[in-house]
Amino acid sequence: MSMAMVAFLVYFLLRLLFSCWILPIRAYRKIKKNGFEGPTPSFPLGNITDMKNTKNYVNDSSLRSSAAISHDLHSTVFPYFARWQKTHGKVFIYWLGTEPFLYIAEPEFLKKMSSGVLGKNWGKPSVFRRDRKAMFGRSGLVMVEGEDWVRHRHVITPAFSPANLKAMASLMVEPATNMLNRWTTLISCGQAEIDVEREITTTAGEIIARTSFGLSHQNGNKVFEKLRAAQTTLFNSNRYVGVPFSKWICPKKNHEATKLGHEIDQLLLSIIHARKQSWDESPQKDLLGLLMEGSHLDGRSGKSLTARELVDECKTFFFGGHETTALALTWTLLLLSLHPQWQHQLREEIKQVIGDEEIDFTRFAHLKKMEWVMKEVLRLYSPAPNAQRQAREDIKVDELVIPNGTNIWIDVVALHHDPTIWGGDVNEFRPERFKEDSLYGGCKHKMGFLPFGFGGRMCVGRNLTMMEYKVVLTLMLRRFSFSVSPNYRHSPSIMLSLRPKFGLPLIVKPL
Repeated sequence: MSMAMVAFLVYFLLRLLFSCWILPIRAYRKIKKNGFEGPTPSFPLGNITDMKNTKNYVNDSSLRSSAAISHDLHSTVFPYFARWQKTHGKVFIYWLGTEPFLYIAEPEFLKKMSSGVLGKNWGKPSVFRRDRKAMFGRSGLVMVEGEDWVRHRHVITPAFSPANLKAMASLMVEPATNMLNRWTTLISCGQAEIDVEREITTTAGEIIARTSFGLSHQNGNKVFEKLRAAQTTLFNSNRYVGVPFSKWICPKKNHEATKLGHEIDQLLLSIIHARKQSWDESPQKDLLGLLMEGSHLDGRSGKSLTARELVDECKTFFFGGHETTALALTWTLLLLSLHPQWQHQLREEIKQVIGDEEIDFTRFAHLKKMEWVMKEVLRLYSPAPNAQRQAREDIKVDELVIPNGTNIWIDVVALHHDPTIWGGDVNEFRPERFKEDSLYGGCKHKMGFLPFGFGGRMCVGRNLTMMEYKVVLTLMLRRFSFSVSPNYRHSPSIMLSLRPKFGLPLIVKPL
């Protein structure tokens, strides 16, 4: 027995040595051999210590002055990348624990790297697949690869057809109107300052609950609350992603996130089971109903989505569907508060295009200035501040070779704030830059503007996000004007998404 225990212990230590030391050294040497350099890693944390020690110190008094608000975000939210760029350029290798990442903030390199790779041939970094399982599962569209990705995309894409989007848009008006009525009540009671970030996030959660599960399904709100709790639990703790046995560094937080993930799964499975029981009656035209219908109609073995896959797709869209829109609207209100002339211009456009009648969704395409504003907000304050990929084959870019299995980190914030491709006014709020060039805003490179990703893996729900943005912003601007509260502290921060660290208190006045 003792010999068996010793043999097992030796085997375990050898496996540990191989996976945590030998394999990373091999990867490091291979990457250097293929022409890539970067900050020197140290075992077992890689460059994490350097990342945690690199801080951007801002005078607290400047945080409280709207006149001092700067939109130059990169050195604030990614100070370590900004510093490494000065030494290693816009393409280099850095390490999260024992995991190497190819950092890219060079649009031409990104274009050459992605031009010959199909969407199904991109992987997702394994370290993130493990780390974010509680929130996204493993079989949602964001995480799946290869032919599974093709199958999921085949079922999901029809759910976002123009006809279906119009049906979903009608579900957005009531939650948004309820929020605005609540604001009216608060103002009439003497509370002119409102944390609109918290209000909009809650309302976006209600909207995605309705568009995902229908008008009457209260479990949708429970899923939203638990997903938010899982996000806070994961991203408010000290994180050592990529470090061997990192889940044991914060075991309580990891256990809490895993428990929340299981609870979300059970809620969604119960909803899916109830839908299947009543399938022959009248399928609901919300997102879950459309996904089940598309899967049901396909009917071919191996082509439809399993209950587990439906759960993960619902988790993915639940999080992405509310987070992106809520943050885009939040940052929009900040920028419109700082630039009241654009509030006026948008109200005039709404009056001309839609009038004072009930919202006609077919007219939203004519809200051109609102679209300029939305794109400029997504450029300056992109809710998705980065994109990740993993090479599934050797990829050649000029004389450099990205080895198979390399993790890739695309710095969207750096690309959106790069003066060499956007010009000297890169950090200014200028929606009119999208007037002449509605797609790229005059950016000198098409890969310099990535609000919804790029290539075959571009966000499939982007049209739903844009629809919700226009519905809610139209309703808000019809009834209220906005200005920055003296209590606002400008501190954009990363918690998976780019969000205001201290909320967004604004002075809200009825028109």
